[in-house]
Amino acid sequence: MNSLEVITRPFLDQQPGTSGLRKKVEVFQQPHYLENFVQSIFNSLENYQGEVLVLGGDGRYYNRHAVQVILRMAAANGFAKVMVGRGGLLSTPAASCVIRKYGAFGGIVLSASHNPAGEQGDFGIKYNTGNGGPAPEHITAAIYAESRRINRYLTLDTADVDVDTPGCRQLGDLQIEVIDPVADYAELMQSLFDFDRIHALINSGLFRMRFDAMHAITGPYAVEILENRLGVTPDTLMNCEPKEDFGGGHPDPNLVYADELVEVMFASQAPDFGAASDGDGDRNMILGRNCFITPSDSLAVLAANAHLVPGYRQGIAGIARSMPTSQAADRVADKLGIELFETPTGWKFFGNLLDAGRVTLCGEESFGTGSNHVREKDGLWAVLFWLNLLAVRRESVSDIITSHWQSYGRNFYSRHDYEAVDADGAGQLMHRLRDLGPALRGTIYAGHEVAFSDDFSYTDPIDGSVSEHQGVRIGFSDGSRVVFRLSGTGTAGATLRIYLERYEADPSLQQLDAQRALADLIAIAEQIAQIRHHTGRDCPTVIT
Repeated sequence: MNSLEVITRPFLDQQPGTSGLRKKVEVFQQPHYLENFVQSIFNSLENYQGEVLVLGGDGRYYNRHAVQVILRMAAANGFAKVMVGRGGLLSTPAASCVIRKYGAFGGIVLSASHNPAGEQGDFGIKYNTGNGGPAPEHITAAIYAESRRINRYLTLDTADVDVDTPGCRQLGDLQIEVIDPVADYAELMQSLFDFDRIHALINSGLFRMRFDAMHAITGPYAVEILENRLGVTPDTLMNCEPKEDFGGGHPDPNLVYADELVEVMFASQAPDFGAASDGDGDRNMILGRNCFITPSDSLAVLAANAHLVPGYRQGIAGIARSMPTSQAADRVADKLGIELFETPTGWKFFGNLLDAGRVTLCGEESFGTGSNHVREKDGLWAVLFWLNLLAVRRESVSDIITSHWQSYGRNFYSRHDYEAVDADGAGQLMHRLRDLGPALRGTIYAGHEVAFSDDFSYTDPIDGSVSEHQGVRIGFSDGSRVVFRLSGTGTAGATLRIYLERYEADPSLQQLDAQRALADLIAIAEQIAQIRHHTGRDCPTVIT
């Protein structure tokens, strides 16, 4: 077994985004491309020799090949042990769970999350630190710097390793432990939630549900937890066989791409509860019978009812939400007398707050919710949290959200996505908004006076790091706002996201359709940003 030093040259496009490096599969298939990035990760770390690395991914096309590449490189670079999920599989929250439970040095997660998969699809890779969370900006910046000057990488000349059979094996001096990808995560979930009570609800004969894994990683987790431990019947679970191309679908759990589940939940004989998770298992969509719960509202409801769940019965320290997420959680934090933090988009910004014990629950409007149990957002955790609430309150999803609005008011909220638009046009739109900036203050659009306009900047309260240019916010004197932001998760063109929010305290007006309630803000967003002109689109690709 020979150790090899392979001469290479840099690729200049390996700058990690909000969740690692994501590119088309064909880009990763270029000779040395994957190896360069993996070596750049290792080169940016210190004192990892002799340590433990966790490895796994969402099972998309190219996952198995990447696992073998990384195992050989980890051995050549001096890691003592790699814990890899059986078949190369680990959901993103499960990877965080394993890193934390076993005190690993860090982990490599192979995922492009909710992006389409297959030979013509996307692939992704990111590094998670020893707290189980995505690498913070100073580490991703160091990885990018290494990728621009790399001239060699280390690997072994050896055959592939069996990663389908549980147990330990050697690769040179490296010990490889193939683990059950579900077991540790399922044990953690059972410690947080009242499985007995949820089991009683599911088997009461008075409750029906559906869960859609979208042919992605959460399928085996749903089978073990929802079916084997909580007693749902097999026909409750949809699309639970993981496939390398996610069944040809787009594994993003929203009203457009999870249309099979939406059709079930809005039918005349709909189940009581529906949920879906995404490609790597860190996102969720929550539905009731003929009822969609926005991720922003979901975070607020979970925070307001956390005392009903065993793992959070002692209370929550604080709440963190990304800046584009609605301010519904702010109202809960205010009533509970706890801290509320507004961060940039990207789960890595929650890590310091969680590690410092300043917050317990976190959420992003992009269908991500989580807590201090791991350092990633967690789709199935959110589903179990809702099931626990339903089991305790014995009310419908619709009744729970209506009651919440009556207590706290409703933040009408929507996100309009313009996917794969021309990057130059989207960039010009954002540049124009930044140029307008403070000049918008005091101007009136359709009766709405602009109170402020800024480019969101965040100073981390724990380490003092500053993150600038995180999205343009336009706030109005009545508390309404519009936010414009370019997403960092796509691989083709640019994705422009527009977030619209308006608060309504009057219960008699809280049942309006969100798009109708936000119609004036939608028109104002077009007027100010000239969306059609810059994107060439007459309407969004996705509305949530």
